[in-house]
Amino acid sequence: MPDEGPSSSQHLSKVKKEEPEDSFTFDEPAQKKQRTNAPQGRPIKFKSGNPCVEEMQMNWDPIQVLAEKTGMEQWVRVNITQLFQEENTIPFMVRYRKDLINHMDADAVRDVQLTLEKLRSVAKKSRSVAQTLKKEGVLTLELEVALKNCTTADEIDLVYTPYNKGSKLSKARRAKELGLEPVALALLQTLDLHSRIQPSTKGLSTLEEVATGVQEILADMIAKDKETITYVQSQCDRSAVTIHSSVSKTALKDQQLEKGNLKSKPKDIAKFSLYTDFTCDIQRIQHHQTLAINRGENLKILTVKVNIPDWVKNDFSRWCVNVRWRPQGFARPELMTILNNAVEASYKRFILPFLSRGYRTKLTASAEKESIAMFVRNLRQRLLMCPVRGRTVMGVDPGFHHGCKLAILSPTSQILHTDVVYLHSSGKHREADRLRYLLLKHGCQTVVIGNGKACRETEAFFTDLIKQNFFHPLDVSYCITDEAGASIYSVSPEAVKEMPDMDPNLRSAVSIGRRVQDPLAELIKIDPKHTGIGTYQHDVSQSLLRAVLDGVVQECVSFVGVDINICSETLMRHVAGLNAGRAHSIMEWREKNRPFFNREQLKLVKGLGPKSFQQCAGFIRINPETVHRYSSGANQDLEVPLKQTVEKRKVKASASTCNQFNPLDQTCIHPESYSITLRFLSQIGGSLDQMGSAVLRQMVESSVKSSSLDVFAKSLGTTPETLQLIVDGLTQPPGFDIRQDFEQADFKREIVSMSDLRGGMVLTGRVTNTALFGAFVDIGVGRSGLIPKRYITPDKLPVDQRRRSLALGPGERVEVCVLNVDLQRNRISLDLIRVLR
Repeated sequence: MPDEGPSSSQHLSKVKKEEPEDSFTFDEPAQKKQRTNAPQGRPIKFKSGNPCVEEMQMNWDPIQVLAEKTGMEQWVRVNITQLFQEENTIPFMVRYRKDLINHMDADAVRDVQLTLEKLRSVAKKSRSVAQTLKKEGVLTLELEVALKNCTTADEIDLVYTPYNKGSKLSKARRAKELGLEPVALALLQTLDLHSRIQPSTKGLSTLEEVATGVQEILADMIAKDKETITYVQSQCDRSAVTIHSSVSKTALKDQQLEKGNLKSKPKDIAKFSLYTDFTCDIQRIQHHQTLAINRGENLKILTVKVNIPDWVKNDFSRWCVNVRWRPQGFARPELMTILNNAVEASYKRFILPFLSRGYRTKLTASAEKESIAMFVRNLRQRLLMCPVRGRTVMGVDPGFHHGCKLAILSPTSQILHTDVVYLHSSGKHREADRLRYLLLKHGCQTVVIGNGKACRETEAFFTDLIKQNFFHPLDVSYCITDEAGASIYSVSPEAVKEMPDMDPNLRSAVSIGRRVQDPLAELIKIDPKHTGIGTYQHDVSQSLLRAVLDGVVQECVSFVGVDINICSETLMRHVAGLNAGRAHSIMEWREKNRPFFNREQLKLVKGLGPKSFQQCAGFIRINPETVHRYSSGANQDLEVPLKQTVEKRKVKASASTCNQFNPLDQTCIHPESYSITLRFLSQIGGSLDQMGSAVLRQMVESSVKSSSLDVFAKSLGTTPETLQLIVDGLTQPPGFDIRQDFEQADFKREIVSMSDLRGGMVLTGRVTNTALFGAFVDIGVGRSGLIPKRYITPDKLPVDQRRRSLALGPGERVEVCVLNVDLQRNRISLDLIRVLR
C-alpha cells in the first residue's frame, strides 16, 4: 500500500512519497512477503498469559500455528496477534505501527487476520462437537483431548466420524438397530452367523440378510476409521489424480427438448465448449479452469468427476484385508467374502466420494483465493486511479432511441446542468449546435463517455466534430470510462437521497462524469462486484469476498485520506475506525456546528470514543481552504501558535479550543506524534508555516545527511518509521494526493474502428480488467481485446512488475500487437509488446 514500504535513513536524501514504486504487488505468497530485513521492531509482552490460548481453549498455541501457516517471525506473530486483540484496524497497523508488524503490507496482514478467524472457527467447532458427544454420553477424556488437538476442520471431522450416527435411513444404521454391530466386530475374530438368524424379524430372517447387515456395518466402520482414511490419502498423494468434465445428460436432454420449443431458453452449452471433454491433472489445473467447471456444474451443463487410478483401490483393498482389518486367526471363506465385499463397498460408496469431495474442495478453495486476490488488485487500482481535478466535465450516458443523457459538472463535482440530446437521429445537426452551446456556456472542454450501448457511435460523433474544429474556441477532448454499475447506482436509495428530483438516467450521466473527476469517491457508492472488474466473482465464497473487498475499500479510502468538511457520509463510513453510525454522527455534528477546525473536535462527536479516534484521526484531513470556505464571513481565528508546547497538545479538546486550526491536521501525521513533530522542527530550525516548502525540504535533507534518521529518532524518543512518516508529512506539498502518480483516464481526439484492425498492427491501449486467464485492453474500437496469459511474459514487463500475479492491472497503459480479429464473434486477440510508463 502507499507509504507502507520499509523506512530507513538510506533513502532520506530523497524524501519518499507515500506510493512506493512496487506497491500493490502480490507476486509472492503472503508467508514469503512477511519475512523482511526490516528493523526488529518492539515485541509486545502479554499482560497475563496468552489471550488467544485463553479465548480458543485448545491444546495448541494459536500463535505457533499461525507461524506455521504464515511463516512469520516469533516477535511479529506476537505483536500482530496482540494488535488484533486490541481491535486495531489494518490501515492503522500498516501505516502507524510498521515497526510492530515488520513492515508487512495490507494484503499480508489481512491474510493473517483471515487465518486467525479460521483458527477461531476451528476452536468453536471443536467445542460444538465435544458438546454433542457429551450429550450422547460417549465423550471420554481421550476423545476430548483429541478434539482439542485438532487444528483444522478436516481433522475434527476425522475424529468425529466414527461417532457420527449418520442418517436414520442408512443401511448401516438399520443394521446396528437390529443388534448386528457386535457381530460385525466379532467377525474379525471369526464367528458363526447362523446363530444370529431370526426368521420372524425382517433383516435377520435369512443368512443372506444377516451377512448383508454385517457387511454394511463393516463398510461403515472402515470408512470412518481415521487410520484407514490417512492411508488411502497418502496413496492418492503418490498417484496421478485427474479431474474430468463432460456435458451432462440433463443438458443434452434439455437441448433436444428445447429445439422444438421456441419460447424456452436453451442451455448455452457452447459457452463451455472448452470443458465438454476436458481432462487435467489436479496438480496442474488452472484456477480459472476450476471456477469455470464449477459454474458449468452448478448450471447443470457439465458433469464433473475426479478420477483416482485403479491401483489405489487395489492397494487399499489388499491393505485393509491383510493389515488393518485382518481377522484374528483363521477365517472361513464365506466370512472373508463378507470382509472383501465390505471393503469394496466402503471404498466405492464412502471413501471414493469422500476423497473426491476433498479434492474438489481444495481446488475450489485455492481457485477462490486466487480469484479474490485478482479482484482485490483490480479493485485497488481502479479505486486509486488519478482523479482529474480542476476541469468542468460533461458526463455522457450514450443511447439511441432514448437519446444521450448529459450532465455537466463543476470542478468540485456540483451538477451545473442536465439534459438529453439525440445525437443519432435525423436532427443530429441541430443537436450538435445545442451541444456546442452547452459546452461554451459552461466552459467545458472535457467529455466523458460511458462505454455502454451506443458508445461507439457517440464516440464517432464527437470525433467528427472535433476534427472539424466545431467547438472552437474550446479545445475539446474526450475519454471513455467504464460505466459498469452506474445504472444500478442510479436507482439505489443513496442516489435517490443525493439527487431526489432527478431522472435515474440522468443520475447515470452524473455518475459517469464523477468517475473521472474522483474515481474513489464515486466508485465506493457501488458494490465492488458491479464495477466490471474481476472474474468469477459470483462463483466464489460471497462472505469471504465481501469481507476482503470491504477491507480493500477501507484501505484505499484511509490511505488517500478524506476532507472531513466536504466528504460524503458514504465515503466517511469507509475510513478506518468509523462505521455507518459514527459517520452519521459526524455528519450531524458538522451540520449543527459548521466545519471541523481541527482533529481534536472529533472527540466531541457522540459515539466516537478514544479507540475510534486513534484509528481514524490520521486518515482525516482538515484542509484550510475548505475551512475558510465554510466559515467565510464568520469571525474565526484560523491561526495556530507556532510555539505551541507539548503540554498544550496534551490538553483534551474543549469548547474553548475548538476553533483553533492546526496545520498538521492536513497531513498524514497522526495526532499522537504531534509533540514529536514539533520537537523535530525545533531541532532542525524549522517551523509549521514552512510545511511543504522547498526550504523545509532542504533543511530536512541536510539535517538527515549530517545525522542519520536512527540517531534523530533516538534523540526524539521515537522509532525511525514514525519519524519517516513525520518527514513525509512535513515535506509533501499542500493537498498532496497519493493517487497523483497513478494512471488517469486517456483523453482522445480520434478513434479506430474494429473493422480497420488488421493482424500485425501495433496500437497503444489501457488495461480495463484482468482475469486469471489474461488481461483485457481498451484500444479505442468499442470492444476490449484480450492478451492471453501466455503472452504476458517477464521480459515484456518493467522490473518491478515481473513477479506480480499476471503482472498487469486496470489503468496501466500498454503497447500491443493485434494477433487476430474475429468480427463474427466480436473478439480481438492481442500480444503484449511492453508496458508504457
